[in-house]
Amino acid sequence: MSKSETVFGIHSVSALLQHAPERALELFVQKDRDDPAIQEIVKAARIAGVRPQFCQRKTLDDRVQEGNHQGVLLIVTPGRVYQENDLPELAQNAGQKALFLILDQVTDPHNLGACLRTADAAAVTAVIVPKDKAAGLNATVRKVASGAAEIVPLVTATNLARAIRILKDEGVWVTGTAGEADATLYQNKFVGPVALVMGAEGAGMRRLTRELCDDLISIPLAGSVSSLNVSVAAGVCLFEVVRQRSAGK
Repeated sequence: MSKSETVFGIHSVSALLQHAPERALELFVQKDRDDPAIQEIVKAARIAGVRPQFCQRKTLDDRVQEGNHQGVLLIVTPGRVYQENDLPELAQNAGQKALFLILDQVTDPHNLGACLRTADAAAVTAVIVPKDKAAGLNATVRKVASGAAEIVPLVTATNLARAIRILKDEGVWVTGTAGEADATLYQNKFVGPVALVMGAEGAGMRRLTRELCDDLISIPLAGSVSSLNVSVAAGVCLFEVVRQRSAGK
């Protein structure tokens, strides 16, 4: 495991300093940036015992090959790594409000970051991704997630099918999304602990993943497009669960 990780971007750095300040090691700040958001980050870092290092923009540009650092970069210790064996505890702690998002074959880090951001907004218990042939948590994902990567547990499953079976053993109802499904999202009743499974755009879910789902739903599309980006589809589905739960209070 790497001894340190890089977090950049105002929202991502702010979130980490707020939720896990003990992980902060070094903070690099662009010299000519002195806006309120940067000032708050500098203040939070000093409270966490980290002395800011002010540098030229090129120093940050050289460290961040992809993405916009927005004048701030934080070196941190690695966060907690969640695996299949953490799922029972996560499900039990969330109880009837448990809501999992399972991403099968989503390889684009921008999509994973966007899904994490949406998951945080929908109070998702955890996002689950397979270890292989899928995007993992990196600096780009953290930046796109705008801080959500520091809040929402990301479970990396060595065996996605086993992870789904663990959730089912914990009483979680697993609903998969498929364009050809007869039932639609809005016909489905989400009751109790729920896991939503999203496949990659185009490829969809793998056969075994699909077979393990308790039911399948589709998102009704009125226009000419045949599918939605996975992060958009995840948002539509997650907030329908949120809506139904709010209406059932």
